[in-house]
Parts: sequence; C-alpha cells; structure tokens
Amino acid sequence: MSKKDKERKRDKGEKESAPRLAGALQSDITRASRHMRTFLTNALSTSGVYAGQDGVILALAETDGLTAGAIAERLGVKPPTMTRTLARMEAQGFLKREPDSADGRQMRAVLTDAGRRHVHAIELAVKATENFAVDGLSDKEVRQFLKVLRKINRNLGVVEPEEDGFGE
Repeated sequence: MSKKDKERKRDKGEKESAPRLAGALQSDITRASRHMRTFLTNALSTSGVYAGQDGVILALAETDGLTAGAIAERLGVKPPTMTRTLARMEAQGFLKREPDSADGRQMRAVLTDAGRRHVHAIELAVKATENFAVDGLSDKEVRQFLKVLRKINRNLGVVEPEEDGFGE
C-alpha cells in the first residue's frame, strides 16, 4: 500500500489491517520471553531460587496465605504444576502449607522467614532484568509495548490488569 493510500485511509478513519506475520510474532515473543527468563534465572542463581519460584514468592509476599489454585491463576500456570512447585518450595524451606481455617480441605501457602528473605533479591533481579530488556527504549515506547502486549493477551483470552506499573 502506498503512502498516499495509507494517508487516505487515515483521513477516512479506516483502520489499516495488521500485516500477515507468518509466525514472526510468535517466534519473537517466545524468544524474548525465553531470554528474559534466562536472564532472570542467572540473576537469581546464587539465591537458590529457581525459575518459577520467584513468581510464587512475590505473589505470597503481596498476599500471604493463597491457595495453589489462586497462585496458579496469578502466574498463568495449571494448578497441578503449582501444587508440585509448592511441594518443592516447602521442602526447600521457602514456605509452609497450612489447612484453610474455613475449609480444612484447602491448603494455603504461607511464606517462611527463609522465603521472606528472598523477596528483596527477587524484586531487584526482576527490576534489573526488565531494565536490561528495555535499554534504549523511551518510557513512551515501553508503555506502548505494554499496552500492545495486554491487547494481545486479551485477544488470546487472558485478562490483565489495566495499570502498567511502569515508573513505580
């Protein structure tokens, strides 16, 4: 489409259709996600916290006493995966599981002192990873990127909070 055609479309208020991506979007998002996870894992390597455990610790630091299902929903994983992760983390001493006071069939995960000691290091590692990932981008570009990612997640059926958390 020529530049004049694009300008005419814009003037008429028509939306330009998204280009056909032939797998480039899928590939690039997957690659970026893997690189970020690898960078974060390396940043956490000396702490004894493994991939996936960082999100659990941060979720419990924000709201202690969550069920495996609630943590799984927050982190976008399946409950059986979270149950195994919590068992591993309990064995490592990061958390303990306690029966729910209202429903003894439910177990709630609670951070131990050992788990709480990792919160600050995880927050720093996450911040360093994100800062490294967006190096060279303006604040506006980062906000726009987050907005686009959230639209993609909504299109795929994942509802995300609207606030960007950027610059906090």
